[in-house]
Amino acid sequence: MSAKPKAVSELTETEAKKELARLAMEIGHHRALYYQKDAPEITDAAFDALVQRNEAIEQRFPALKRADSPTEKVGAAPAAGFAKVKHREPMLSLDNAFSREDVEDFLGKIRRFLGIKAETDIPLALEPKMDGLSANLRYEDGVLTVGATRGDGAVGEDITQNLKQIADVPHKLKGKAPKLVEIRGEVFMTKAGFLKMNAEREAQGEATFMNPRNAAAGSVRQMDPRITKARPLRFFAYAFGAAEGYDWPKTHTDLLKQLKAWGFATNPLNGHAHDLDGVMKFYDQMQLNRADLDYDIDGVVYKVDDLVLQERLGFVGRAPRWAIAHKFAAEQAITKLNEIFISVGRTGVLTPIAMLEPVNVGGVMVSKATLHNEDEIKNKDIREGDRVIVQRAGDVIPQVVGVVDDPKAHRGKRFDFKDKIKGVCPVCGSHAIREEGGAAWRCTGGLICPNQATERLRHFVGRMAFDIEGLGDKTIKEFFDLGWLKSPADIFKLAKHRAALLEREGWGEASVQKLLDAIEARRTIALDRFIYALGIPQVGEVTARLLAKHYLSFKAFRQAMVEAGTIGSQARQDLDEISGIGPSAVEDLTAFFAEKHNTKVIDALEAEVAIEDFVPVAVADSAIAGKTVVFTGTLEKMTRNEAKARAESLGAKVGGSVSAKTDYLIVGADAGSKAKKAAELGVKTLTEDEWLALIG
Repeated sequence: MSAKPKAVSELTETEAKKELARLAMEIGHHRALYYQKDAPEITDAAFDALVQRNEAIEQRFPALKRADSPTEKVGAAPAAGFAKVKHREPMLSLDNAFSREDVEDFLGKIRRFLGIKAETDIPLALEPKMDGLSANLRYEDGVLTVGATRGDGAVGEDITQNLKQIADVPHKLKGKAPKLVEIRGEVFMTKAGFLKMNAEREAQGEATFMNPRNAAAGSVRQMDPRITKARPLRFFAYAFGAAEGYDWPKTHTDLLKQLKAWGFATNPLNGHAHDLDGVMKFYDQMQLNRADLDYDIDGVVYKVDDLVLQERLGFVGRAPRWAIAHKFAAEQAITKLNEIFISVGRTGVLTPIAMLEPVNVGGVMVSKATLHNEDEIKNKDIREGDRVIVQRAGDVIPQVVGVVDDPKAHRGKRFDFKDKIKGVCPVCGSHAIREEGGAAWRCTGGLICPNQATERLRHFVGRMAFDIEGLGDKTIKEFFDLGWLKSPADIFKLAKHRAALLEREGWGEASVQKLLDAIEARRTIALDRFIYALGIPQVGEVTARLLAKHYLSFKAFRQAMVEAGTIGSQARQDLDEISGIGPSAVEDLTAFFAEKHNTKVIDALEAEVAIEDFVPVAVADSAIAGKTVVFTGTLEKMTRNEAKARAESLGAKVGGSVSAKTDYLIVGADAGSKAKKAAELGVKTLTEDEWLALIG
C-alpha cells in the first residue's frame, strides 16, 4: 500500500489550518446528505474517521479550532416539506470513542471535571447504539401531541401523524403522567422487515431502499401517513427531554424503568457497569453479537447513571460530558479509480475528486471520493487507473485510504495536479494559485467564477441562512445563467422577471407565485442567520450565534468588525475575548469587512431586507443571565471548569480577563492580578461561597 496521509503530529500550523477548513466543508456537506436527504455517500465509520482526525488536529492546535468546527454541530437543518417544531430541550449529539484508551480518557475527564479520585468507580448505563432515526415525542397530560425529528438539534420536522402509525409509540401514557414530558428514542426497521419490504417493492417494479436506516428515515417522512403505517417500523425509547410536573428518579436506569411503565419499548440489551473493564466487556459482546441482531447497531453508548452527576457535568458545545458513543470500526472496499476530476467550491478551493468504478461500501453504492488536495495525492501516490481502498463513515464524502499494493499491477503515470489544471481554474479560466505553505489550490476569479458565485448563492438561501424554499441548485444555476441572479440582493428583485419566467419551460403561474411568495416571506431575518448567510470564512452556525449574542444588532456588529480591523483597537480586543472565536476567525472576519466588494453586497442587502436584533433568552430564576463573569484563583467547592460551565448554563458570559464590562469577579484561593484590576475598575468581587449563594 502507498504512503499514508501525513500524521497529525507532523502537520505544520499552516497545514493544520488548511486541513481543518477542508474537514469542516466535507463533514457539513455529508451531514446534510445523511440528515436531510437520507442519502449518505459513505458509512458511519468513514465519517467517524474524518471527525476523529478533525478532533486530533484541534487538540494539537487548539488556537486553530474553527468557529464552524464539526465538533460544534448537531445533525443538519430540518428538510423542507414539513412544519418545523422547536424542541423544549435541545436534542444534542454525542462525542465518539474509537478505542479502550478513548473510553478511559472519557472517564478520566469526568473525574477531573468533578474533582473526584482516580480510583473512584463511576456507575454507567450501557446501551447498544441504534442505527435509525432519532425522534422526540411530546406528551401533555399523558397524551401525545407532537412528534418530531431531531433536525438541527433545536428545531425538527413535525411528523406527528406518521409517528402515531408505529405500534411501539403510545398515543397515551399508562398510569400517572406528568403535565408535560418529551420522550427521546430511535425509529428503526428490523433486517427481516427491510428484506421483506424490498422484495415486495422489487416484485412490483418499485425502487428498493439502500439499507434499513434509510428505509426507516424515508418511511417517517412520507406526506401520507398510510404509507408509514404500511412499513415495518419499530421504536425504542431511551431518554427524556424536558419535563414538567415530574419528580425525577436518581438514575438513568430508573428512567428506563419509568419509560417501560408508561408503555414504551426499550432495548432489552441495555446493561450496566462500574469500571472500564466492565464497559469493554459489554462492548466486545455487542460487537460479537452485532451480526446476529435483527436490527442495525453501529456502536455502544455509555452514560453516567447518576442523574445528579449528569446535571453537574452538563454539556460542552454540541455534546453532554456525561455520555459518549463507542463506535465500531470503519467499513472499506476496493475498486478502480477511473479519473481524477477537479471541483471548485464556494471559496474557490480546487478539490480533486476520485471518479470510481461504483462499489458497495457498507450497503451504500459509492462512485466518487475526495482526494482532499495535491499533497494528499502525492503522499499516497494515487494515480488514475489504480485499484484503491475506499472508506466511508457517516455523513461525509467517501475518502480514498490508499492504493492496493500489487507488485504485478501496471500503473499509469504519476498524477500532476499542476499540469492537470495548467495554472487556471477548470471552470472559469481565472488564474489558480497555491499560497505558500498552504495545501490547497484556489481560483482567484472570485464571483467571476460561476462555481464560486452559484455556490455562495446556494449557501445564502440554505436552511440555516435565508431558507428560501424553491431556490434549489438547478433553479439558482438557471437564473444565474440568465443573468437574473448575480448577487444575493438580486434574489429579492426576481419579481421583475416574472413575465419572462412564465414563458420558460417548467414554470407555471402557481410555481412562479409560490417562489415569489417564499422570497417575500424571507425579507425579515434573525441576526445570527443573516451573519451566517454572508458566507464569511470560518463563520458557521455556532459562531454566527456567538457574534449575534455578543453584538445584538447588525449595525453594532458591522461597525465593530470594521473597527476591529485596526490592530490594538478596543474593538479588536473585544472580538478576541469572545469565547469560542479564535485568532484565525478574527482575521477572516476583519478581512471580510475590509473588502469593498463585500460591503457593497451588504449595502445592497440592507436595502432589501430587515435584520432583527438578537434578543437574549433569559434563564428562568437566574441572577446572572446576561452578566459577564470572570473566575480567578483556586475554587474549593467545584473545579474551575465546572464553575464556568454552570455560569454559562445560567445565561452568563464567561470572560478570560477583567475589563470595565465585567459584572462579577469570583475570587478563589491564591488570586492573582485580576483581583487588583477588578478593584481598580470597581468591578464587584465575590468569594466562592457568595458566588454559590448568588446562583442558588
